[in-house]
Amino acid sequence: MTAVRPDIAPKQAPEATQFPTGFVWGAATAAYQVEGAAAEDGRTPSIWDTFSHTPGKVHNGDTGDIAADHYHRFRDDVALMKQLGLKAYRFSISWSRVQPTGRGPAVERGLDFYRKLVDELLEAGIAPVATLYHWDLPQELEDAGGWPQRVTTDRFADYAAIMAGALGDRVATWTTFNEPWCSAFLGYGSGVHAPGRTEPASALRAAHHLNLAHGRAIEVLRDQLPAGVQTSVTLNLHQVRPLTASAADADAARRIDAVGNRIFTGPMLRGEYPEDLLADTAHLVDWSKLVQDGDLAAISRPVDVLGVNYYTPTLVSMPEKGESGSGNDVHGASDHSPWPGSEHVAFHLAEGKARTAMNWSIDPNGLYSLLMDVTRDHPGLPLMVTENGAAFDDYVSPEGRVEDPERIAYLHGHLDAIQRAVADGADVRGYFLWSLMDNFEWAYGYSKRFGTVYVDYASQRRIPKSSAHWYSDVIRRHALPQGGLS
Repeated sequence: MTAVRPDIAPKQAPEATQFPTGFVWGAATAAYQVEGAAAEDGRTPSIWDTFSHTPGKVHNGDTGDIAADHYHRFRDDVALMKQLGLKAYRFSISWSRVQPTGRGPAVERGLDFYRKLVDELLEAGIAPVATLYHWDLPQELEDAGGWPQRVTTDRFADYAAIMAGALGDRVATWTTFNEPWCSAFLGYGSGVHAPGRTEPASALRAAHHLNLAHGRAIEVLRDQLPAGVQTSVTLNLHQVRPLTASAADADAARRIDAVGNRIFTGPMLRGEYPEDLLADTAHLVDWSKLVQDGDLAAISRPVDVLGVNYYTPTLVSMPEKGESGSGNDVHGASDHSPWPGSEHVAFHLAEGKARTAMNWSIDPNGLYSLLMDVTRDHPGLPLMVTENGAAFDDYVSPEGRVEDPERIAYLHGHLDAIQRAVADGADVRGYFLWSLMDNFEWAYGYSKRFGTVYVDYASQRRIPKSSAHWYSDVIRRHALPQGGLS
């Protein structure tokens, strides 16, 4: 493991604004992206194992079989987190590692990995934040129909009970789902994510069942966890903007907001699906049959904090008559839309904005606006920024360093946006940088690097990038320097 350089301080420390007392500084990963050990200690394939091993689905034929080998190297990784000064680590649990078929008793060897990881974190003074599901459904459950089938919600509730029993005495913050929009609409709509299905009606059914599984898991967690433990869900809320001030483009933004955001925030936070969403998608599903008695009450069980993931805004328009939709949807190239009922909407990249290696526009104001929108629509709801970061074309210099000034500028801008939102009334409790380390970036394989720690996949050597040292200094200060990037 590469040692971290001493904190970098500017020659003359500029005036800085402190983040709120208790603001949590962390970083995040996901099980399939970092763990590896795909067939060890009883783990069976998830949908992402199957998808990544299917020719043509993942760039360069990459798989998560080894990934960043976090399963074997977690102690060194936790030591690196401690050196960087992280106060919290947001990780996800591989469902098929602890319950290989998605039903029945747990595999103790799988549970033991997470027990050891949590113990190591606590010993290092780092708070573990556990996510139950980050897109890796056990393949046997997908073979039985997957998330479009209601029975999958039963299986998820059972799995939540297993994890609460195994780690409930040591993990103080639990997240049910990470980005259920991606699971539903990239997995079952556009097919660019596992399981790779292109069925708009199934995507909508999956969204409802993910909502229901969230609510059922919250019930289980609250029943089994000690008092004071926090529950949450993380949503990749789209900061939707119309391309022009026209009524047509405003309607395009409304449609994408409905199927991108309110399909989750409506039932989770208001106990109802928005009427315009139901109207836009009525030709695909019969919502009166899909949503059964008691579902909305279950889905809307209160959470203690809402996780918000943000990378780039979503700019949309309604095509002119005779034009087709599509455009630059940041969610991946596909002949099938991830927007059921709004396939005709066109997506755009903002002009004049710098872009990441993902070709995503860099716009910190989008994060500010998103946090303020959530605060306006759901006053009093505590928020966490649970993912925020950028991929760039990082490389190791002849001196053995990885300099990533673009990522530092990206993080500085978005942390400044959070400070502005807090000053204007948003109750933001923490920030989790995505990602702790380079990893398997889903359909992009290992071609995109989001980490603040560089991973040489051939040797598994970890090299903290210049952004890691910068972020470490921000954590130490509990403040963002206002006079420069330091």
